[in-house]
Amino acid sequence: MTDLDSTADDRATADAWQPLRRLTQARIGLGRTGDAVPLRRVLEFRSDHADARDAIHQGLDVDALTADVAAVGAGTPTVVRSRVRDREEYLRRPDLGRLLDETGSIPRSGADVGIVLADGLSPRALAVHGPPLLAALVAALRPTCSIAPPVVATQARVAIGDAIGEALDVATVLVVIGERPGLSVADSLGIYLTHQPRPGRTDAERNCVSNIHPPGGLHHDQAAATVRRLIAGARRIGRSGVALKDDGDDAVLPGESAPRESIPHTPHSHRDTDR
Repeated sequence: MTDLDSTADDRATADAWQPLRRLTQARIGLGRTGDAVPLRRVLEFRSDHADARDAIHQGLDVDALTADVAAVGAGTPTVVRSRVRDREEYLRRPDLGRLLDETGSIPRSGADVGIVLADGLSPRALAVHGPPLLAALVAALRPTCSIAPPVVATQARVAIGDAIGEALDVATVLVVIGERPGLSVADSLGIYLTHQPRPGRTDAERNCVSNIHPPGGLHHDQAAATVRRLIAGARRIGRSGVALKDDGDDAVLPGESAPRESIPHTPHSHRDTDR
């Protein structure tokens, strides 16, 4: 076989993978140059790895985010922080990121739902998708649930929502948080739902809706519809976590006479997030 024949075979193999590449962001059918990966694929990997690192270390523009959050119309946001001093400590001390620095600035609301917007491991994800996801959540929940003014939490891990939810005095807290960046997605959000939040809740007492990053991941409206069903289920059984499952059917919340128009449920993965 000549070199030209080998090149033609490689191109044919690459083209055979193309239909599958449209269905996934995973690195498949990379091809080869001799015994190595083609240089183009190596450079793509390095670029994506650098993008993921940048997303983790990138600071959150709190002023810009709070302005965008206020524009949603869900109330004036309160800004809090964890006990972490800086980003380097945040990465070294996950335990401090779970602890709220102080609760005095959080207004007690007694609402049905509290929403915490946390930077997490991808502040970029919160800046890009946080405001539109908040708008989708408010639109899905407000007809039947009272919603506390949002809280923006910086240098935060998931469990910080327990203390915030208790201070807000809400029945259910939603922590919208930047997920750990990967080599295919650096701006994905997750939502962690905890019913009757209080410090000491475990991860087994939460439900997660993850991979929220349209157009490649779950759409904001689909995520909000899933959360709406989970809240209805949590109200029904009185708890969240492993006992609460999303069956994909649009649920009726207290005060409604019939289900709202159903939004199609799209299966999605639950990312292994460093909490």
